[in-house]
Amino acid sequence: MGGDRAPEMVVRGANIALQRFPHIEFVLYGVESRIRPLLMKLPKLDERSKVHHTDDVVTGDAKPSVALRTGRRSSMRLAIDAVADGEADSVVSAGNTGALMAMAKFALKMLPGIDRPAMASFFPTQRGESVMLDLGANIECDADNLVQFALMGDVFARTVLGLLQPTVGLLNVGVEDLKGNDAVRGASARLRDAGSPIRFHGFVEGNDITAGTVDVVVTDGFTGNVAIKMGEGSARLFMDFLRSAFQYSLMARIGYLFAAGALKKLRERLDPRRYNGAVFLGLDGICVKSHGGSDALGFANAIGVAVDMKVNGFLDKIRDGVSRLNALQAPLDKPQPAAL
Repeated sequence: MGGDRAPEMVVRGANIALQRFPHIEFVLYGVESRIRPLLMKLPKLDERSKVHHTDDVVTGDAKPSVALRTGRRSSMRLAIDAVADGEADSVVSAGNTGALMAMAKFALKMLPGIDRPAMASFFPTQRGESVMLDLGANIECDADNLVQFALMGDVFARTVLGLLQPTVGLLNVGVEDLKGNDAVRGASARLRDAGSPIRFHGFVEGNDITAGTVDVVVTDGFTGNVAIKMGEGSARLFMDFLRSAFQYSLMARIGYLFAAGALKKLRERLDPRRYNGAVFLGLDGICVKSHGGSDALGFANAIGVAVDMKVNGFLDKIRDGVSRLNALQAPLDKPQPAAL
């Protein structure tokens, strides 16, 4: 029931996802009188779906604390509880982001060795696609948080983007070792350890994000949210300028006719629906957040992210990576005997 055009958008998105992944099944939580007529028009989806009725819905403007306290029977909470109880493999929602985070953290708990969840997604670059986290879940982070984000980003890139050995970079104000605050310099020191399971590139700057210098960009939630919103706004600005340029004169309009094919490919490359599906990494369960303004195709892509994470054993890979990092850190934390 979450999203600007729910539940129609959600049901159509599930139908698109079913064509891509015919083995999956759906449990749709919400107002049955609104969902059932939509399913009846899509018989294949209807066969693979169950409807769990509830009238309680988390609104888009609800405060996370209020939603957590009063929304125990809401469609969002029931869907999350299904994952926590092992009745579903993942939850996908286009609803209230803060409420989804609060409920998921409360019901699913954190993976052992992970202190905080991080919001991650992927986006286009000059070299292909890259992952970035955190995108807003944690305003302030210490070195341990950034190291854990790096690990989760590494596994996410391997799981969703199919990269065998993704490179990881820490976003900083410069690439020199002495630049940045204590958190990024401390995280860098740990990630440079010779036995680290992460292929650490080092520090990267803002222009490295779209250049695709690394496959995974790690930063705190404040910086990450500003960076990703700036990127989205720049893409829209570029397309607006391009559209205005082709309307400038008669010759420009004629030129558009010749360039129409190339411009279509450009629009497809920058289409935000292709990159829809931010993931709350670090939870002991798969939780994917679709953009609230997405359409059916975008929601289907968010479902695809959830499927990839389940099929490729994302949670098990995170547990394994945390164990390896902890094994490396243990000798450093162990007190050394005094020299005689």
